[in-house]
Amino acid sequence: MKKINAAEEDPRRSAHPRPLDEVKQSWILRPAVRKKKKYVDLGCILISRKIFLWTLGTFVATAFLLGSITVIVRHVPHHKHEKAQKDNYTLALNKTLMFFNAQKSGKLPKQNNVSWRGDSCMKDVDKEEYPHRDVVGGYYDAGDAIKFSFPMSYAMTMLSWSVIEYSAKYEAAGELDHVKELIKWGSDYFLKTFNSSADTVDRMVSQVGSGHTSGGSDCWTRPEDIDYARLAHTCYSGCSDLAAEMTAALASASIVFKDNSEYSKKLVHGAVTLYNFANLHKESYSMPYKESSEFYKSSLFWDELLWGGAWLYYATGNVTYLDQVTNHDMATHAGAFWSSPYYGVPSWDNKLPGAQLLLTRLRLFISPGYPYEYILSTFHNQTGVVMCSYLPYYKKFKRTKGGLIMLNHGDPQPLQYAANAAFLAALFSDYLDAADTPGWYCGPKFYSTEVLRDFARSQIDYILGNNPRNMSYVVGFGQRYPTHVHHRGASIPKSVKKESCTGGWKWRDTKENDPNTIVGAMVAGPDKHDGFHDLRTNYNYTEPTLAGNAGLVSALVALSGERRLGAIDKNSMFSAVPPLTPATPPPPAPWTP
Repeated sequence: MKKINAAEEDPRRSAHPRPLDEVKQSWILRPAVRKKKKYVDLGCILISRKIFLWTLGTFVATAFLLGSITVIVRHVPHHKHEKAQKDNYTLALNKTLMFFNAQKSGKLPKQNNVSWRGDSCMKDVDKEEYPHRDVVGGYYDAGDAIKFSFPMSYAMTMLSWSVIEYSAKYEAAGELDHVKELIKWGSDYFLKTFNSSADTVDRMVSQVGSGHTSGGSDCWTRPEDIDYARLAHTCYSGCSDLAAEMTAALASASIVFKDNSEYSKKLVHGAVTLYNFANLHKESYSMPYKESSEFYKSSLFWDELLWGGAWLYYATGNVTYLDQVTNHDMATHAGAFWSSPYYGVPSWDNKLPGAQLLLTRLRLFISPGYPYEYILSTFHNQTGVVMCSYLPYYKKFKRTKGGLIMLNHGDPQPLQYAANAAFLAALFSDYLDAADTPGWYCGPKFYSTEVLRDFARSQIDYILGNNPRNMSYVVGFGQRYPTHVHHRGASIPKSVKKESCTGGWKWRDTKENDPNTIVGAMVAGPDKHDGFHDLRTNYNYTEPTLAGNAGLVSALVALSGERRLGAIDKNSMFSAVPPLTPATPPPPAPWTP
């Protein structure tokens, strides 16, 4: 057996070792002579060396660039970002609310923001009451210094309705606190016009002041300078519509102020007592005083009963009021089953279109079912018919060549009716959207909700200046607007000495522009040919009214801002309404052959 020496057993011990292959050489060569690796070992994965270096370099360069930008931005002076510009509807809303500040009577708040107005008619009193009842406050109706309870109530109801539906939009426009203060100014006055603390009402103040002095002369003077007697005209009966209208004003305001529990309950109590009075004296308001009849003659009282009862139901949740307003006889008397030339004309006189839409809201969002469904569905259908009548395709109402709908059939002062209709159309559109309903039918044809908003926009745009005269009919809005407004306070400089009734005529008849701009006042408007005369002496063109401006404010807030803010709060109206369980319908009568 051959003996193996150590060298043969282990080649590494041989005097002449064998040459090493390339791999083995690479293990023992010094770093200076190693070949560069093609891959980078990251533990779990191998990455191409070239890709790794490019990635690392890009990361470092990006970090350096971002750091440089940060340093530059920190040291460069900044320009403040301007807020998004308000749309025309919001701008107009800011101005139109100012009209109500200019119409305030009594002791004005410190921040009334109308420099040419001051305290006025601080001695208004109801001399038939003992002791004399203080009826200071409230709003002047138009360009005179008369306080009419009927249109004032309608105006406050419209403002409250718009706040209940569009409080988010008011807040976005920076006007929520302002409009609530305006509503409270009116509500506080209403509570003075009857014995609101008692459980029964036996009289109401329907009017304070007169358009004429005792001598019969037209008195043109600033409200601040009035020194003649201003009597409060009291209604003991025959004013059911006034009581029901004021019911609506107080009940709707109670919802606006639901966070002020004590004040809200006070408003509800007053509304309940007034509605009882209205039901007890089912007669028209036109008789109590001649001027009330002359300027604001109510053609019916059933629509006010429907309107006031609906608001009282929302304010209290008492189904007694729901039972009353969904009674077939009530609906029939109010005109829900018959048509007239003024059927679709919402105004201080005609509450039916508004009342039907208000109760359609109940059907869309709560759907109480039997026994209310039949009348509620009737109101819903009739609301659809009214909306159809506003569309140009159906030619129910004529339009001027400039596009203004003639809801009052060519009579003077058309803008107030167009503004009211624009509000109802925009609101119905939002109701349908909130109920996930894309539109409604006019006969066999289906229209989208956007058609309603197009109608509303067309009417408000006309009022704001998109008309043949390129004139805004809202004072202070746009580049061109009326400057001879039929308004005593706006026409007489604040600096002049106190004028007598007849001494003020020179300010009424002057051709000079108004020394005081009554910002936000929507005037009566053009004629049926789009013609307009900027004459202070012609109130059919240039006089603004409380009721007309309330409709405009409501339409403007409905159309203002972003559409996402247009989504109404479905629950706001129902804060006092308990869940309704549809009653079980009576069994059918037995069949007899």
